[in-house]
Amino acid sequence: MGNCCGSAGGSKKPRKGKHKPNPFAHDFNTGGHVSVLKGAAVGRNIHDKYVLGKELGRGEFGITYLCTDKETDEQLACKSISKRKLRTAIDIEDVRREVAIMNNLPKHANIVSLKATYEDDSAVHLVMELCEGGELFDRIVARGHYTERAAAAVTRTIVEVVQMCHKHGVMHRDLKPENFLFANNKENSALKAIDFGLSVFFKAGERFSEIVGSPYYMAPEVLKRNYGPEVDVWSAGVILYILLCGVPPFWAETEQGVAQAILRGAIDFKRDPWPKVSEHAKNLVRQMLEPDPKLRLTAQQVLDHTWLHNAKKAPNVPLGDVVRSRLKQFSVMNRFKKRALRVIAEHLSVEEVEGIRELFKTMDTNNNGSISFEELKAGLHKAGSQLSEQEVQLLMESGDVDKNGMLDFGEFVAVSVHLQRMDNDEHLHKAFTFFDKNGSGYIEIDELKEGLADGLGQDDEEVLNDIVREVDTDKDGRISYEEFVAMMKTGTDWRKASRHYSRERFNNLSVRLMKDGSLQMTNDDKR
Repeated sequence: MGNCCGSAGGSKKPRKGKHKPNPFAHDFNTGGHVSVLKGAAVGRNIHDKYVLGKELGRGEFGITYLCTDKETDEQLACKSISKRKLRTAIDIEDVRREVAIMNNLPKHANIVSLKATYEDDSAVHLVMELCEGGELFDRIVARGHYTERAAAAVTRTIVEVVQMCHKHGVMHRDLKPENFLFANNKENSALKAIDFGLSVFFKAGERFSEIVGSPYYMAPEVLKRNYGPEVDVWSAGVILYILLCGVPPFWAETEQGVAQAILRGAIDFKRDPWPKVSEHAKNLVRQMLEPDPKLRLTAQQVLDHTWLHNAKKAPNVPLGDVVRSRLKQFSVMNRFKKRALRVIAEHLSVEEVEGIRELFKTMDTNNNGSISFEELKAGLHKAGSQLSEQEVQLLMESGDVDKNGMLDFGEFVAVSVHLQRMDNDEHLHKAFTFFDKNGSGYIEIDELKEGLADGLGQDDEEVLNDIVREVDTDKDGRISYEEFVAMMKTGTDWRKASRHYSRERFNNLSVRLMKDGSLQMTNDDKR
């Protein structure tokens, strides 16, 4: 599921004196009867029809299980989202919107289908088509013989998904390789888009301002807070670039650096294997990564482009081992980060929120169920915070989702979790400790191998060595805590650890065009 609200920029008017219903009353956090999903199609007891089996995956908000239909024995996937983890009104709205979008999109061979929805006192259950053929890059690497023609076939599928979404008024906003899985292990298996958690409905001409998505794949207009559905074509162009050479077109050591590279828009076509990639392919990449969204190709224009229109005639010459090894390393590095983020997610408990509840009550001096700027400033000062008035104002603005000048409890939770993360790195320590099995203070190659054992093959030793060499900046053959933290903050999709952390992190990023034409970037959250 997604991580940020999907309201269009500027479309929400302040509602003075009016507050959203607070979904975080005590009964909610202990599995109460607050309804997340609505409608006659929502079932009450999932166990009447399905048997939930082994765990397939785990995220911040819930667990995905193997799910078997009792009547037909059909195997499906069930994403069970814990109500305890839905901490704010935004979280609840995200689930509702994801379900609405998946129900609204017509059945498509390359989009995972939602079969049924259930809700009980403790969780929301989304029963979906099972995709067990693995991630996109893993399949490419496993095939061995990888060519421009194969990249064209994958790109066509991805852009067809974009076209389908746009045709039905849906902007995906988070296209990336990890969000595409193969349906099964057969050679001709369909590639399917699996995650619509950041997607939003849009109308022609509507503009959005919220910075969401994953750093590598963000379009420049997202960073400038003024965008529309053209961002999906940009993200697909980034994927195409990676498919052809094995590395992202815009890369840096930090998220700010990645953003700067995106805004500069310089594309490297010199590194291997670009000299042997066809001009038609490079031409399409350039037009999909056109910085001006008005000049960028539409999804239909991409599909009509010579290179994709004649995809079966694209060069079938192998792009070389360098591309395959890069894709493999890219994939395993993502697995390393995702495993660490999963550990972090598992430690985000409802108990954390209960402590914040007491702080909220203390700050809410007039007991009206919300906190004003003055109450926030006084409460933070009393708690020993050294934040300046300007910084408190920024915090207030970033947390005040409905822009009514007050923080309700859900909004305050987001602000508080953000402040806690600024002050300590407890969660990263827990993730590091998961890999550092012997407690030496370092992650060694054998520990990394053990930590990722469930997703590695027999021939991945060299890939793990490559990852250690990349992360190990002091070149002592192992990963220290400081090196681990640096890796986690390099282009990491932090929303998997906490949606609000990511939202504030990116939304406090300021970009200014200087008189000399250079870009100055600051991060107001002082991280």
